[in-house]
Amino acid sequence: MYFIPKPHKKGTPLRPILNTIHAATKQISQFLDKSIRPLFDRFVRQTAFADGVDLLDRLQKHIQKGYFNASTLVITFDITNIYTMLPQEESLAILAEFLRVHNCERVNGLSIDTIVELARVVLQANAVVCGNKFYRQIIGGAMGSAFTLTLANIFIYIDDVFFTCNQSENKVKELLEAANNFHPNIKLEYKIGKSVPFLDVLVKNNNGILASSVYHKPSAQPTVVSFLSDHPRHVFQNVIHTALTRAVRYSSSFEVFNNERRAIRLMFLYNRYPSNYINQQFQKFFADYMSSSSLPFIPMITNPKPKRN
Repeated sequence: MYFIPKPHKKGTPLRPILNTIHAATKQISQFLDKSIRPLFDRFVRQTAFADGVDLLDRLQKHIQKGYFNASTLVITFDITNIYTMLPQEESLAILAEFLRVHNCERVNGLSIDTIVELARVVLQANAVVCGNKFYRQIIGGAMGSAFTLTLANIFIYIDDVFFTCNQSENKVKELLEAANNFHPNIKLEYKIGKSVPFLDVLVKNNNGILASSVYHKPSAQPTVVSFLSDHPRHVFQNVIHTALTRAVRYSSSFEVFNNERRAIRLMFLYNRYPSNYINQQFQKFFADYMSSSSLPFIPMITNPKPKRN
C-alpha cells in the first residue's frame, strides 16, 4: 500500500492506494470492470459529462430551454473518500438492483448472483501487511482495483456533480444537507454561488449570461514537460496545442481567452521553451484552427456586439 497526497484539499490529506498488480483478485476485478463499465456508461450517458466541453455544450442547451436567468445558482458537490468509504454489502445489493432494473439478467453468460459474488470477492479479499500486522479491508474498496470505481459509480453515481437551480440558496442547502445524511459513510462537500469550478472549467452566471474560463486549482503549478527534456520534438508541440485548444473551447470572451493565452505563454517560458518556438507554435495553431473550423473563433461567442460610446 502507498499514499498519494491531495494538495488541492485542505490539510493535504493522503489517498491510500492498494497495489493490486499481483493480487489474487486482479483478474476478477478487471473482468468485472470490462463487463459492467460499458453498461454503466451507456445507461447514464444522458446525465454524465464527458469533459468540460460537454458540460458547456449542455449548459447552452439548458439556457435555450429558458432554465437560466439572473438568479440561477450554479452548484457542485464532491463526495469525500467515496471509494474507501463505500459500504460493501449495500453496494453489492445496489449492483444487483442496477443490473435487474436495466434488464441485464446475464452479462457475458454470468447470472446476476454470480456477478455479485465475484464482486464480493473483489471487495472483501483485499489485505495488506503493515507493521507486522495483517489487515483486511472491511469498508470500501481498494483504489488500485479496476472494479472499485465502477462499483462506486453505480452505488452513488460518480463523486463530482454539477447542477443549476432557480430556488433560493437556503433551499439548495436543505437539499444537500438531506443528501449528506443519506448514509453515515457518505459525506458531501459542496459549493453554491454564481461562480463555481467543475472539472477544469470555471462556470459563472453573469446576471443571466453564461461565462466560462479555464479553471486552475490554487495548488496548481506552472509546470509542463520541460523543453530541455529528452522527449520527441512533437511532444512539445502537442503540449502547446493542447493548452491553446482548451483555452479556445472554455473561454467565453476574447478578454478571457487573451488572459489565458498570456498565462500559457508565461508557463512555457518558465519551462524553458524558446520564445521564438512558442510564437511559431501559436501561429501554427491559430492558422490550423481557423482553416479547419467553421465555428466562431471562440465557440461560446456568436456575434459579439461592439461597445457604443
